[in-house]
Amino acid sequence: MAPYESDDSRGAEEADGRYSARRKAARYGVPVAVVGVAAATIGLVPALADSGDPDLPKITAQQLIEKIAKSDVQRLSGTVRISTDLGLPNLGGLESGLASGAVKDGSGSSADPASKLTELASGTHTLRVAADGQDRQKVSLIESAAEYSLIHNGKDVWGYDSKSDEVYHGTAAQDGKKGKDEAPVTPKDFADEILKSVDDTTSVTVGGTAQVAGRDAYRLVVKPKQASGTTVGAISIAVDSTTGLPLKFTLTPAGGGAAVVDAGFTRISFAEPAAATFDFTPPKGAKVTEGEDAGAGEHARTPGAPRKDASPLEGLAAGGDGMKVLGKGWNSIAVFDTGAKGGIPSSSGDGALGGFLGSLGDQVSGEFGKGTVFSTRLVNALITDDGKAYVGTVTKDVLVKAADAGR
Repeated sequence: MAPYESDDSRGAEEADGRYSARRKAARYGVPVAVVGVAAATIGLVPALADSGDPDLPKITAQQLIEKIAKSDVQRLSGTVRISTDLGLPNLGGLESGLASGAVKDGSGSSADPASKLTELASGTHTLRVAADGQDRQKVSLIESAAEYSLIHNGKDVWGYDSKSDEVYHGTAAQDGKKGKDEAPVTPKDFADEILKSVDDTTSVTVGGTAQVAGRDAYRLVVKPKQASGTTVGAISIAVDSTTGLPLKFTLTPAGGGAAVVDAGFTRISFAEPAAATFDFTPPKGAKVTEGEDAGAGEHARTPGAPRKDASPLEGLAAGGDGMKVLGKGWNSIAVFDTGAKGGIPSSSGDGALGGFLGSLGDQVSGEFGKGTVFSTRLVNALITDDGKAYVGTVTKDVLVKAADAGR
């Protein structure tokens, strides 16, 4: 009974309908915290939970998916530990230098969540989270000598960086969806990105039980049916047995080794947070940047678009222009124009910066011409000399073949 192999066809139709409204094309970028895979249908391989600790009633993958979908946790508070290991090169402070330069030249604020939360793309971080319904949430990134907080309270979104004493103020999306300044930070955020992208190229099973933050949980295991070509090994989602809330998310690469993303609660409470948790008033003397003013002046441009003089890397990070998706499921590849011609400078040309950028990637060639592949343990990107970018959770060889086919 493909692609939804189950003896409960009615339940399958309900589950498919529940998720169809949530599916959308995945957004690609380097570096990333997690990448969804574009999909059209849900395909589940049913399996009963193995015996484990704790001892919970048996459940099928279909039932566990539906339990997540029905989860309606509105109030919680707790601590999340997130570790990300994409295998990015050590840039020796170059990233922070570029970020601080952007702030100094007026093109941004250190409190802007769009840039601040990209710190989660590497290393291990501790977050304090709280939620009280759809209109009030708070995430605090705890650093060694400072704290960054992102607060959503009603129509307002506030970002505060205690280290620089800067404040960012924006407006929340009114449709209940995540805004452009929000990034996945909780296990549920990551799980949603994956589950809305499950298709008939995917195996979904129940892989036993676990205890997370003192809660009994089932382990939902999501992985490609055919591993050839993809960099994704498997995804494990620990699901609270009572509430259906994802408590832990772990993504391991096909190449083995440590998890690429490991995000989970270390402490959680479902009690109502104090109302004062979501109150925020800019400290006296703090610099406040309004969201609509962040790109004013000579730096003004359409949000998400690269500058006219953007390098290929900046065009890639901005998402490029006219993105289309090639392939299906875990081997999907996003293709777009970076807005910059000339590709990535080789290690022998265009000065020290050109040599440095070129040294980070591998020079490749094919029927498409020449280009540079930038690799992580999960996402790989090929930027051709004519400015096109091919990005996906696939191997370098798959990217080159895609570029040859699309020349």
